[in-house]
Amino acid sequence: MAEDTRKASGHGGAPAADEGAQAPMHGGAHAVAAARRHGVSAMFTLSGGHVFPLYDGAVKADPPMRLVDVRHEQTAVFAAEATARLTRAPGLAVLTAGPGVTNGVSAITTAHFNGSPVVVLGGRAPDYRWGAGSLQEIDHPRLLAAVTKRAWTEHQATNVGPAVDEAFRLACSPHRGPVFLDVALEALFGDAGSAPGGAGPATPGGTSAATSKPAAAEAPTATGGRPEAARDVGEIAGLIAAASRPVLVLGSDVWLGGADKAARAAAEELRLPVVANGQGRGVLPAGHELLVTRARAAAFREADLVVVAGTPLDFRLGYGEFGGADGAPPARVVHVTDAAGQIATHRQLAASAAGDLASFFTALAGAMPAALRNAGPRGPALPWEKAWVPRLRDAARDAAAADRALLTSGAYPIHPLRIYGELGALLDDDAVVIGDGGDFVSYAGKYLEPRRPGGWLDPGPYGCLGTGLGYAIAARIARPAAQVVLLLGDGAAGFSLMDADTLVRHRLPVVMICGNNGIWGLEKHPMRLLYGYDVAADLQPGCRYDEVVRALGGAGEIVTAPDGIAPALRRAFDSGVPYLVNVLTDPAIAYPRSTTGV
Repeated sequence: MAEDTRKASGHGGAPAADEGAQAPMHGGAHAVAAARRHGVSAMFTLSGGHVFPLYDGAVKADPPMRLVDVRHEQTAVFAAEATARLTRAPGLAVLTAGPGVTNGVSAITTAHFNGSPVVVLGGRAPDYRWGAGSLQEIDHPRLLAAVTKRAWTEHQATNVGPAVDEAFRLACSPHRGPVFLDVALEALFGDAGSAPGGAGPATPGGTSAATSKPAAAEAPTATGGRPEAARDVGEIAGLIAAASRPVLVLGSDVWLGGADKAARAAAEELRLPVVANGQGRGVLPAGHELLVTRARAAAFREADLVVVAGTPLDFRLGYGEFGGADGAPPARVVHVTDAAGQIATHRQLAASAAGDLASFFTALAGAMPAALRNAGPRGPALPWEKAWVPRLRDAARDAAAADRALLTSGAYPIHPLRIYGELGALLDDDAVVIGDGGDFVSYAGKYLEPRRPGGWLDPGPYGCLGTGLGYAIAARIARPAAQVVLLLGDGAAGFSLMDADTLVRHRLPVVMICGNNGIWGLEKHPMRLLYGYDVAADLQPGCRYDEVVRALGGAGEIVTAPDGIAPALRRAFDSGVPYLVNVLTDPAIAYPRSTTGV
């Protein structure tokens, strides 16, 4: 169905199926049944004729599957990805053929970089007309092969259910990631045989794969899945025992892999200072004595051993180059991941391990007593407890104290840090905070420390703007009783703010805060530094994004003075509707960035 003729359904809940109606037996019904077997409770989509049987299957399922229709396909995929990242169960997006799929590519790529288990089901032009120029005829899997674990086409109605089973199995197998499956029109609308029911056998490899990658092997446990696993853990324990200034970095896969409790227990037992990255934030709550994220510069510069678990050694971690302060040798680096293919190859490692991260942390804690004995007599305290941990704790405390004045700044125009000073005081322990922006959100990552794991979402290393509304939609559904706060740069707001309409239609109250400095700050300041001038970096000063949300049925207000921030935020939290607080901030202030990512 043509892109410009598709219409959203208008309301959040799917209509109830007629009482006594027989369950459909088409491919779409079998796909929905397979998704439900994998824990899926919501389908995110934008209406399109090629995928009508999937909607029919959702409406007539028992009980019906929730249908959430959005205003842009990227929002549907971002919502599915956020569902996976918040619930640690797979997310489902359904995209109609052609432009529906291509509109979702950036969001699928974001899920790929974040290791998020998402299944994207696509509509497809009919096989019987293939090559004749049907409406929206394009071979989607060839476009998506590079950014999915597998992308393929199903052509037979009877194989739709098993193919969807296979897609979810692949998405959830470490290393997790997105999987794309499109279904030929005849297969999706066609009779798939018996009514969908139990978990039939998945067909490895599916049928007629247009483009595929080999299925990833299940990741072994870190202690027993492969013969060398115990040796890996023992070697890493020995490196820690011999260190004087170790640092443990916890990344997103620690949360996504369900290793957060084991990681915290190991860090506390071994008294290791922790720097949190991505969704590793909150594994050690704000204020924990071992959490030294605010002192990460000193920690990475002065460490003699850095153990990085559950995140790549990418630009966010200086590509794994640590140590070397004051002429000291570079730090040794250990990389621990959930699958062998994720171990860094661009730098030399002192050791590595791959497998189940919870098992790794449990085994590491168990291996440390013997490793410490082998390292020789050291006294009752761990060596890094005497000076290193207090040194980093003091550095973190000093950094927080140095910023206190800016968090309460009365400057006009408003300093962006004042927003976070006010917001931090209003957040509950279980709040979900979402960042979608450049400089404005970078401040959030530095100054808002989650108190629980699983309460922080940002675009991740791909750096794609426009994630915010999709993430917020999913967060409100996944955490119905929690505060949900979306932090938007004014540049990022332009990518997805129309989906405030989705929040309104589906009755999903979210507090949105727009840091509005009227520029592309992440580009304007660096370009001026390089060339002495800037172009293509200005936005409309004082743009009324709050009025956009009001026009779509929500609420909002503009804030121009620092003492207006807290009252506006309280009104937003109390409103019970989608509410945007549009704060005009000082465009002259640039985030003090230590890396450009290149």
